[in-house]
Amino acid sequence: MSLPKEPRQLMINLMYLVLTAMLALNVSSEILHAFEVINESISSSNAALKDKNQELYDGFDEQQKQAGQEERVKPFNDKAKIAKAEATALISYLEDWKKKVVEEAGGYEENGDIKRKDNIDASTYLLVEKKGGDELKAKLLASREKFLSLVNPSVKASIAKDLPMKITEAEKNDNNPQGDWSTAYFHNMPTMAVVTLLAKFQNDVRNSEAVIINQLAKEAGDVQVKFDAFEAIAVPTTSYALEGQQIEAKILLAAYNKSIDPEIQITGGGGKITEIKDGVGLYEVTASGIGMKTVKGRVSIDLGGRKEEKDFDFQYMVGSTGASMQLDKMNVFYIGVPNPITVSAAGYSLQDISVNIPGASVTPDKEAGLGHYIVKVEKPGKVLAKILAKKQDGGSEQAGAMEVRVKMIPDPVAELANKSQGGMSSALFKAQAGIIARLKNFDFDARFVVTSYSFSMLPKRGELLGPYKVKGPWLKKTSKEVRQLIERARPGDRIFIEDIRAIGPDKRQRALNSINLRLL
Repeated sequence: MSLPKEPRQLMINLMYLVLTAMLALNVSSEILHAFEVINESISSSNAALKDKNQELYDGFDEQQKQAGQEERVKPFNDKAKIAKAEATALISYLEDWKKKVVEEAGGYEENGDIKRKDNIDASTYLLVEKKGGDELKAKLLASREKFLSLVNPSVKASIAKDLPMKITEAEKNDNNPQGDWSTAYFHNMPTMAVVTLLAKFQNDVRNSEAVIINQLAKEAGDVQVKFDAFEAIAVPTTSYALEGQQIEAKILLAAYNKSIDPEIQITGGGGKITEIKDGVGLYEVTASGIGMKTVKGRVSIDLGGRKEEKDFDFQYMVGSTGASMQLDKMNVFYIGVPNPITVSAAGYSLQDISVNIPGASVTPDKEAGLGHYIVKVEKPGKVLAKILAKKQDGGSEQAGAMEVRVKMIPDPVAELANKSQGGMSSALFKAQAGIIARLKNFDFDARFVVTSYSFSMLPKRGELLGPYKVKGPWLKKTSKEVRQLIERARPGDRIFIEDIRAIGPDKRQRALNSINLRLL
């Protein structure tokens, strides 16, 4: 291209070039400032995620310290510690790369700012020409596999699909004919942009760490529900019998697994185990000798190479004549709900029978009729139900008695649209009015109401928002901040509803499970 010879035209052309250069400098400055703002936001999000993950680690440690929980929790807590160590090492590794690039570009100002934010040679030299990007890529992939190796193999594929730590291969183009990952990400990139990109990788690490820890917590909870917190229970079909009658009882482990049959030994009281099927043993004995009888035994089960043993005992009354009491719904009394019972006494009219239970209230069930009562209890433990009958002389005598266990109502499960975790469409999530505390597999009509919870949302692209404390069970009738988060929720966002509290008929506050959802 030839330069114009006319001085005036030459001056115009030079002024045009200078103006173009000035505009380019302004655009570059604005872009670099935008990268600074993004980097600060990501760094703030990383700090919040680190604190939230630490709460999960602390929760693991607290569970392991609880009585009887160490053997169940320790294997998962050990894996969580591996995840923490891997995340910490990778975060430090990425931080070192930030410092290397900045130092290569000219270092830092006295106030800590980067001197040459627009330098494009440092990243090209360190990460492309000297193959540092290949090392970084390999490190990210190795840590991703390390994270995935910690979860149950049955869920590894689904976790891998959603794990934030991913390496997207570069596409081939004129500037990158080989489709090289390092070239695509770091060639001729300003120092400020590279620092921001490395901060984004750190954010992916923290989010991936959270996914793995939550999965390990879920797996630890599954083990507890199935095998850890169990108790030997003996349930006689008859607690009172006449001589010569057969006594049967079902002996089982609470929260048992049908695929695992226990070993059952009778150590006292006579009788025998006639069948063990689907985790339940059937006991039989022929009643003999008038009076209270006690049967004792031991149940043992193999929990994946770890043998657990529990002793059990139960009592039944043998008599020639007398009274009997039947618990109409369960084989225990529950606090906070009306417990229906039916009583009878041989040789006495139902009008002449009454029930006395110290520490409990007993009222006739007028709807059910004679011989039916409602029992309300207040303290866990055991109570002795005495069946009283009127004598001909006007007095009363004890016709029979039965010892009954008293328990708290079990904890309900917190749910949104019948879910506590997993995926849920954003439309279905927004349609929910509030959190339900559902009591499952319980024969009584006992309702729980959520009294408070903590709400957080992690956008698909963004930092954690919340947590916000909410009173009551409602989602839509709550604070402005929570309503705004719900309205802006989109597929890919994650919802965390934690610290859920509920109250039931027994007026006791319960701490319920968390709800963790991924919007679809």
